Amino acid sequence: MVFDRRYYDEQYRDYEAQNPPRKVAFYARLAERAAGGLPRPRVLDVGCAFGRFLASLGDRWQRFGVDASDYAVQRARAKCPDVSFAVYRDGPFPFPVPFDVIAAFDVLEHVHNLRGLMKVIASSLAPGGGFIFVVPVYDGLTGPLIRLLDRDPTHMHKMSRYFWLELGRQEFQLVEWWGICRYLLPGGVYMHVVTRRYRRFTPAIACRLQRL
Repeated sequence: MVFDRRYYDEQYRDYEAQNPPRKVAFYARLAERAAGGLPRPRVLDVGCAFGRFLASLGDRWQRFGVDASDYAVQRARAKCPDVSFAVYRDGPFPFPVPFDVIAAFDVLEHVHNLRGLMKVIASSLAPGGGFIFVVPVYDGLTGPLIRLLDRDPTHMHKMSRYFWLELGRQEFQLVEWWGICRYLLPGGVYMHVVTRRYRRFTPAIACRLQRL
């Protein structure tokens, strides 16, 4: 699958509406928690798309982004000229390591060599560094509905939340995780509700892990 302009136009034509400021602000809060108060943290966004998350962090951060899509990287560079971006598809990351925080938001479900990428992420983090990710999950009460609504042919891993939690524990210490209820409603309103109490039932989860 080629992640070109046609892919984004067909699968994520509502990209801006699906990434409203409050959602991106939640991602930024995850990054701050993972950074642990470092004054000038280095962050890598894996699957950065158009760079919206990295743009939200501001220049206190040393910001880097990679994506498998040449088109997305071009868009990201235009949006965030003060951030370092590169096309990345496999192997070691194309920037000097280590990083203090690595993020992967709605990316891992697309990755063919999933365990290989997790090892690369773990080896690219500084001691005590944080890994934060968000993935859709296909179990629980919402599982059948999510499978019905999911039309992205590049979603290779339609797994349960417990699969992702256990996968994370193989390379990292799981620090905390949340459930996310999210959906683009009629009229262009995007619902994004984060919960701990109902995290076993939500259609997506967010996790914060730490390098072992």
